[in-house]
Amino acid sequence: MAEAKPPPASPKGDPMSALCQGRLGAVIFAAGQGTRMYSSTPKVLLTLLEKPMLGYVQDALDPLCPGRVYTLIGFGAAKVRAAFPEREGCFIMQERQLGTGHALLTALNALDASDDGAPEYLLVVNGDTPLLETEILRDFTDKAVGRESDLAFISLSLRETGAFGLVLRRGEEVAGIVEARDFDETRHGPKGNEINAGVYCFRVGAIRSLLPLLSAGNKSGELYITDLVEIALNRGLKVWADKRGEDARLLGVNTPAELSRSEERLRAGIVERHLEAGVLLRNPGMLRIGPEVVLERGADLTGPCEIYGASRIAAGTRIASHCRLLNAVLERDVDVRSFCHVEDARIGARCVVGPYARLRPGAVMEEDAHVGNFVEMKKSRLGAGAKANHLTYLGDAEVGAKANIGAGTITCNYDGKNKHRTRIGEEAFIGSNSSLVAPVNIGAGALVGAGSVISRDVPENKLGLTRAQQLTLPKPG
Repeated sequence: MAEAKPPPASPKGDPMSALCQGRLGAVIFAAGQGTRMYSSTPKVLLTLLEKPMLGYVQDALDPLCPGRVYTLIGFGAAKVRAAFPEREGCFIMQERQLGTGHALLTALNALDASDDGAPEYLLVVNGDTPLLETEILRDFTDKAVGRESDLAFISLSLRETGAFGLVLRRGEEVAGIVEARDFDETRHGPKGNEINAGVYCFRVGAIRSLLPLLSAGNKSGELYITDLVEIALNRGLKVWADKRGEDARLLGVNTPAELSRSEERLRAGIVERHLEAGVLLRNPGMLRIGPEVVLERGADLTGPCEIYGASRIAAGTRIASHCRLLNAVLERDVDVRSFCHVEDARIGARCVVGPYARLRPGAVMEEDAHVGNFVEMKKSRLGAGAKANHLTYLGDAEVGAKANIGAGTITCNYDGKNKHRTRIGEEAFIGSNSSLVAPVNIGAGALVGAGSVISRDVPENKLGLTRAQQLTLPKPG
C-alpha cells in the first residue's frame, strides 16, 4: 500500500542538531497519580484519541535522544510498564514521591548507575503534556546548549496563572521561580503573569552538586525542582528562561476538562493535515482519527466515525458513518457501510462490509469477499469472492474462495474447554440456519442443507443433511 500520510506534528527520525548530538538525554516525570483527574488509572495512561498521553511525550522526545529517553514512574508503575513493553529498560522507579526535586535526584542517581552513565545535558519534561512537539524541544535545547546555560527552562505568559509556578524577575533578569501556593506579594512583589512550563534543560555536571541543597521547607513539604533556579543564580551559574508567549502546546493536562480540550486540539489538527494531503473527509468535525493512522489520498470517510491505532486505509476505500476501526488494514476500493466495528482485522481489495458487521481480532477478508448485516467474524478467513451476507457467526473458521454462507449459520467453535476450527472448502454452499460443530471439514463444492447440525465431515461435492422428517398433523383445536 502506497502511503500518503501527512507528516505528523512530532515527526520521528529527523536528524538531531549538531549542537546536541550524542550529548542529550531526557527524563519524563510520570510518577504522580493525578488526583484531579478523579481516575484510578495513572494520569499518564489516560488516552487522547485512544493513545496514552505519555506515548505522545515519548514520541516527541525520541528524535532528540534516540535510546536515551527515560520515564520516571511511581504510582501505578506496573500498569505504565505494561502499556509500553517496548520501552522496558528505560523506566526509573521513584518509590516515594517527595516532589519534583526528589524526582530529578532519583533520575540522576539511576542514570549515574546505568551502563551509559548520565548524559552531558538532561532534558526534563512532564508526562502529562501530550501536545509537546519535537521542534519546540529541539529549538529550546539547541538554544540552551548554544548559550552554555547551566539551567534553562521554558516560561509562558498566561492571563490566568492558576496553580502554575510563577517566574520572578529583577528587571529583565530571572530571579527565581516560586510555586503558586508559596507565593507571597509582601515577599515576592506584585504577581506577574509569567509562569514555569515545567520543561528544563540541565547541564548535569553543574546541577548535580546543587541537588543536596534543596529544602522541603515549603507549604507542600516537598523538594521543588524550581528552587534550583535561585540556588544556581546564587552560585553564579548561567540560568536562562526561554519565553514562549501563550503556547498552549506546552501546558499540562490536570483535569478532565483540560484533557478534553487537548484531545480536541489534536483531533482537529490531524483532520486538517489529512484534508490537506488529499483525503476526502465528510462531516470532518465528527471524525476522530488517531495520530498513527495512515490514510491514502482518495480514501473517503464520513463522520461520525472513529479510526485508531495502526489502521491503514487505502485509496478508493469508502467508510460510511458510525463506524469504529482499531488496528484495521483496508486495501483499495473497500466499501464499509454504516455501523461496523473492525478491530485487528484485514480487509482485502473490493470487499463489502456491513452494515452492522463486526470483525474481531484475527478476521481476514480476501479480495471481493462480502460480509453483510449482523455478521461477526473472529480468527477467521473468508476466501476471495466468498459471501456471508446475513446473520452469521464465523469463529475460528477457514472459508474457501466463492463459498456461500447462508443466513443464520454458526460455526460452533467452543466446547466449553477448548476452541476448534471449522474448514469450508471452495464453492461450498452452507444452507441457512445451519450449525457446524467444530472440529469439522466441509469439502469443496459440498452442500449443507438448510437447518442442519453438522458434526461430521462432509466430503467434496457431497450433500450433508441432518433434518427430521416433516410431519403434517391436524390443526389443534
